[in-house]
Amino acid sequence: MVDLLIKNGRILNPAENEDFTGDILISDGMIVEKGKDINKECDVIDASGCYVMPGLIDLHVHLRDPGLEYKETLSTGAKAAAHGGFTTICPMPNTKPVTDTPEKIRTLVERIKNECVINVLPIGSVTIGMQGKEVTDIKGMKEAGACGISEDGKSVMDSGVYRIAMREAAACGMPVMAHCEDINLVQGGVMNMGNKSDELGLNGISNAVEDIIAIRDIMLAKETGAKLHLCHCSTKDSVRMVEEAKKDGVDVTAEVCPHHFTLCDEDITGDDGNYKMNPPLRSREDMEILKEGIKAGIMEVISTDHAPHSAEEKSGGFKSSPFGIVGLETSAALTMTELVDKGYLTPMGMVERMSYNPAKVIGIDKGTLNVGKTADIVIFDPDSEYEIDVNTFESKGKNTPFNGKKVKGRVKYTICSGKIVYKDNEN
Repeated sequence: MVDLLIKNGRILNPAENEDFTGDILISDGMIVEKGKDINKECDVIDASGCYVMPGLIDLHVHLRDPGLEYKETLSTGAKAAAHGGFTTICPMPNTKPVTDTPEKIRTLVERIKNECVINVLPIGSVTIGMQGKEVTDIKGMKEAGACGISEDGKSVMDSGVYRIAMREAAACGMPVMAHCEDINLVQGGVMNMGNKSDELGLNGISNAVEDIIAIRDIMLAKETGAKLHLCHCSTKDSVRMVEEAKKDGVDVTAEVCPHHFTLCDEDITGDDGNYKMNPPLRSREDMEILKEGIKAGIMEVISTDHAPHSAEEKSGGFKSSPFGIVGLETSAALTMTELVDKGYLTPMGMVERMSYNPAKVIGIDKGTLNVGKTADIVIFDPDSEYEIDVNTFESKGKNTPFNGKKVKGRVKYTICSGKIVYKDNEN
């Protein structure tokens, strides 16, 4: 493997609280030296004016493979992730068939080695077939390579079954990644319940749909000792509940997606399926409190919930389009534009929430630029301004309301295990 020297970048390394302009030397896929004025005869990347950060980590993506490859594949999803600065992503198990056994995890792990340019760590389902009735072999899936369990796309509505799963997850140190949705309260809702749903004549989804299951899951985690991670939080009360749970000693973490801190239901321009996601875009008050929660570190992770669909599927408006938005190729720029530039996060805070903290949630030795660690690195130009263009996406999915949005922040290079897996065409 060719040695690589990154020169003159702003090195942001939360693991050692480092923020300085300097160089990083990579050899045999590892970071072997870090400092100023490093010189070596090898390939050189001039990172002047750019952030040099640990590779981004996304705890919440949907790769649709196996079974729905017309939406996305392992390969296209991994390439989209590399384009977005991610070196590790965690796909949810709601594929066809559901990823619910150690054997299916092992099959995925083998395919990932052959088909993916970055690290892909599969998540196993909580129950067999995601039917909510019988708990899977959680320990076996962990041993096969799963990084967590989730029933994402729905909640396990039987609290007794979920408690059994949480106990087993706690026993083997497996994080439980919760999609909080009381299906009995949805009642045909397709967007946030409020003035906009009334204006468009559409059924609304109330905050209680999320909040009731969030507090249930927190209480079960408290009782069982499970490590709980709340996915795609969208309500003001989710921030309050997570804050109180942490004070109470519950092992809980929480994520917010860029679409939920960038848009609210007031921004929906009409009956456009690209604005349909689950949880839905909430009120402006919810959005503002989510941003404050990210700023305060209560919500310590930013994830995408990358959920690709075909253009045909998304063309039907709110009533007939599936829920979901792609996010791998817009997440870093939206975080830079909406949170860093507006003072909610420092550049170091961005790295913490997009790399360092996600690594801690699933207990992997990544999210760091320490010497001796694997060279998973993103080089990011925070000042590059452009309009998001879905035609440049590596993902098969183009379903986003952000097409044409002006943003700041462009991924210049993504390096995984010392190998350049994405290079911006402007270089």
